[in-house]
Amino acid sequence: MSFISDTEAEALGAFLSRRAVLGATAASGLLATPLAAFAQGTAASGPGEAEITVDQARQAPIPIVIPNFGAGLGDQISGVITSDLDGTGLFKVMSGDVAPDGTPDFAGLKARGARAAVAGRALGSGSVRVEMRLWDVVAGQQLQGTAYTASSSNWRRIAHIIADVIYERMLGEKGYFDTRIAYIARTGPRHHQITRLALMDQDGANERMLTGGQWLTLTPRFNPVRDQVAFLSYANNRPRVYLFDLASGRQQVLGEFNGISFAPRFSPDGSRVVLSATRGSGSDIYVVDLASGSKRQITSSGGAIDTSPCFSPDGSQIVFNSDRGGSPQLYIMSASGGGAKRISYGSGQYGSPVWSPRGDLIAFTRIGSGGFSLGVMNPDGTGERILTQGFTVEGASFCPNGRVLAFCRQSASGAGGAGFASGIGTIDITGFNERPIRTSTGASDPAWSPRNG
Repeated sequence: MSFISDTEAEALGAFLSRRAVLGATAASGLLATPLAAFAQGTAASGPGEAEITVDQARQAPIPIVIPNFGAGLGDQISGVITSDLDGTGLFKVMSGDVAPDGTPDFAGLKARGARAAVAGRALGSGSVRVEMRLWDVVAGQQLQGTAYTASSSNWRRIAHIIADVIYERMLGEKGYFDTRIAYIARTGPRHHQITRLALMDQDGANERMLTGGQWLTLTPRFNPVRDQVAFLSYANNRPRVYLFDLASGRQQVLGEFNGISFAPRFSPDGSRVVLSATRGSGSDIYVVDLASGSKRQITSSGGAIDTSPCFSPDGSQIVFNSDRGGSPQLYIMSASGGGAKRISYGSGQYGSPVWSPRGDLIAFTRIGSGGFSLGVMNPDGTGERILTQGFTVEGASFCPNGRVLAFCRQSASGAGGAGFASGIGTIDITGFNERPIRTSTGASDPAWSPRNG
């Protein structure tokens, strides 16, 4: 979650003080205002379907045998594959010996209840060759046979790629293990935290700090086709959207605006960024072309706050958050602007919308009834489902296949910020299998990368 403390909010001046309800939204594109700010009524009822709370909806996990790939590096590779698959809740990983050569003992595997089995081994040291075979135990046939060769320093990535292959062959959709998550690393006291742009593998390994922490940093967003992240930085006490090149470490301001720019998201083809920028007492949504730097205004708020824009996967529409109707709600409009239609009608106030890569769902944060909820709805506003709730749960980001959401969960704090914790977790879109991602610091604002090339 992108928490904005009272001190940090002051950096935005009169713009935020005018809109307590959307203060944090204006700063970061996320709803993170103290709960008391939302005590003034709820959204009017509308045409949306009745809310559904999903609890432990799931399919039976697939029993699969993952053997040890050998001593040393092979053992580590097996461990990562096991962790990847087991962590989905869709596989029941079983240990056991499966010979890397020849045909497995299908009768023995069936007796153990296995439906699939992997055979594999890791060979070499400086350069490692990892061989893998995937067997359908029920049908008694090989589904996949592949060998991977790379520097031994890339052993974790080989393990993630193998887990992706198993996931795809068994479930019929691409995996998401060979991916990364950009996030905000947080250290220090509750109200004076140092924030740094950071990067890690999707399982929390290979953490890497990208910025030094001198300035408040929020809301990283991955470019879907380039090794590039957009984020909000308060550098030189002027909040603006920056682009960070992951290969070179170079940073540059995105677009020139008279006011504050914030809440960036890339277009599906990576050529544009949609963002919010303050204008007078409100904020509007703009599209910035990365090649030319030209910007185009696509909403005219008339003093309202339009923020948190996100393209649909086909680039034809944008979902965004606005208080134009009196309270923060979700709207969909054409990507060229115009024709905005409200889609959120549940009890409470909505923000932080993000479109699933599949195009079938929009995730959101909702505040009401004394707490935060993380949910999904259909793009027309029907079928709203709450996945998880808490003191603060928000900032959803879909994995590349749309099956899992990363999000931020924060706890309440006592006097002087005691007891406060901020971390990143994942949850399946059906609402089951919520799991934390371990990080070396506090963490918030997760942004899932596309699949690695």
